[in-house]
Amino acid sequence: MLLPAPIAQGVADGSVDLAFRRWEAARVRAGSTFTTSAGVVEITSVQPVDPSEISDDDAARAGFATAAAAIAKLRQNDDPVFRIGLRWVGPDPRIALREDAELSEDDVADLTKRLDRLDARSTHGPWTRAVLEIIARRPAVVSTELAAELGRPRADFKLDVRKLKKLGVTHSLEVGYELSPRGRALLERWDQPPDDDADSGR
Repeated sequence: MLLPAPIAQGVADGSVDLAFRRWEAARVRAGSTFTTSAGVVEITSVQPVDPSEISDDDAARAGFATAAAAIAKLRQNDDPVFRIGLRWVGPDPRIALREDAELSEDDVADLTKRLDRLDARSTHGPWTRAVLEIIARRPAVVSTELAAELGRPRADFKLDVRKLKKLGVTHSLEVGYELSPRGRALLERWDQPPDDDADSGR
């Protein structure tokens, strides 16, 4: 479930605790969580509601000035409308993760294993190292250009970057991306020459 940044911030500060969506069938369930720009949000309830029953108070709790404004934002079709309760759970755990650049040998091995798994599952061949390297080399560059350089469709490229973001090694900028401290540390560790002393047992 997507929330605009101002609404997500409202959930975080407690001024917003409802959302309204028009769907053919409910797409979320009570107890589930999702990540927004302001942190992790929990779905506390999902109930069908007649749009005519949405009050100005309900609208205010969803971040709108009036019920009419909230209703106007709904998709204009005959699908049911759902009243969705929201609660802020806490900050996005990926933020703390991506700031952690103190990688142990186990951390490097675990990240490498996870990235290898993404490569193995790919239908277009190994991609994780190439995407990390192009973001390192071209931070804050629009995704269209990065995807074109790699010969990838933009939508597929963006999906791959989101997978890296979940591992805490990249994050999005207003335009483009950059490696997180964790991602930069990982590339540096990969690029370190072998330790001859360690190899020889000394």
